[in-house]
Amino acid sequence: MQFQISTELIEKIQFLIEQKNDEELLLHLDEVHHADIAEIISELSLDDATYLVKLLDSEKTSEALMELEEGVRERILETLSAKEIADELVEMDTDDAADIMNELSPELQKQVISEIQDEQHAEDIVELLRYPEDSAGGLMAKELVKVNENWSVTGCMTEMRAQAENVTRVHSIYVVDDKNRLKGRLSLKDLLTAASNENIRDVYIPNVDYVTVHTEGEDVARIMQKYDLEAIPVIDEMGRLVGRITIDDIVDFIKEEAERDYQMAAGISEGVEADDNIFKQTRARLPWLLIGMFGGLGAAGIISGFQETMAVFPKLLLFVPLIQATAGNVGVQSSAIVVQGLANGSLKGNIIAKRLLKETSLALVNGISIAIIVFIISSVWFETSYTESISVGVALISVILLAAMIGTVIPIVLDKNKIDPAVATGPFITTSNDVFGILTYFLIAKAILGF
Repeated sequence: MQFQISTELIEKIQFLIEQKNDEELLLHLDEVHHADIAEIISELSLDDATYLVKLLDSEKTSEALMELEEGVRERILETLSAKEIADELVEMDTDDAADIMNELSPELQKQVISEIQDEQHAEDIVELLRYPEDSAGGLMAKELVKVNENWSVTGCMTEMRAQAENVTRVHSIYVVDDKNRLKGRLSLKDLLTAASNENIRDVYIPNVDYVTVHTEGEDVARIMQKYDLEAIPVIDEMGRLVGRITIDDIVDFIKEEAERDYQMAAGISEGVEADDNIFKQTRARLPWLLIGMFGGLGAAGIISGFQETMAVFPKLLLFVPLIQATAGNVGVQSSAIVVQGLANGSLKGNIIAKRLLKETSLALVNGISIAIIVFIISSVWFETSYTESISVGVALISVILLAAMIGTVIPIVLDKNKIDPAVATGPFITTSNDVFGILTYFLIAKAILGF
């Protein structure tokens, strides 16, 4: 059952912090889950949140910090010393610690690393910082359980117990050779049923899915989803086992990518949070708004070029909003399907041509349906002439076909050129379809009306 933190508890925590009643405060939070601790911290002022983080044991607050929104976490980290941050990182898995480090300035990173007493933990964090955040190397954790193919089953059990102390969850047991090269995986069932004097090489499973440190995060997610994996090992260029990626890490990555793509589709060019400052939010939104502005000016320029036509047929202007809205909606619908297909890997090869044909066919059916409805309404309600209604209907069909092709082709072209196709949705597609839609509308109307 989901537990919702009550307002009364938060108010009680605030009161205890104000009173500096640490003993009762610790008593209230002793059995509270770290995710709920994060929720409480989010509701507190910065001073109270910092007080609570410093008061509680790092084992609990380190997990709570990872549950916080990035903006909230950054503000709290700014109030902590390098030593206090290091104490939090020591309690985290290396992948989470590296994520925290990426939020710090280079100078503070050096200070924090120097404060970590566990040299191996510090070295592992520094190694992860070398890889891009959206690569397998940036997503992996160094904590794992591995055994040597030359070990006996008895020796293997002893080594595994020692390694498991540093691993939160043991998803898989990996098998390596003397040079630490990945050889396969070990089934716990096979290990328990094997004779104690048998060697691991006789019982391990040689077939194992893996990724390299340079594999892109989206490809990692696709592999784990396809083969229903809870964890996947990561190897370096020489085939050596260097880490593992677990399902919870890849789910977080997918969530972040989805949020980023959603913002891109909405016309926000960089990741922002609701509580980010006005300057950062303006910088993220203004470029796309300017694109929309110039697109609108372009459409206005096109309309001004057909003033003589509108002077003779003024009712054509009534349908400009319809043309723009329809073109924009069709373009976004088509591009959304294509972007989704590119993201999950289902759209490739000959399927692209089939997708374009399907979108065009769908646009034709939709265009004819909408054109018939608009023809009837324009004739009855707006009392347009037969010829004007025909021109609006034909223009609608043409505009919908054009918008579908633009919405389908642009994301594919961007993807071919290694540009995130998510930038093709939202304002970009809408604006381009507005401009071309208006131009197509008036050219067709002018041709049919014989002006």
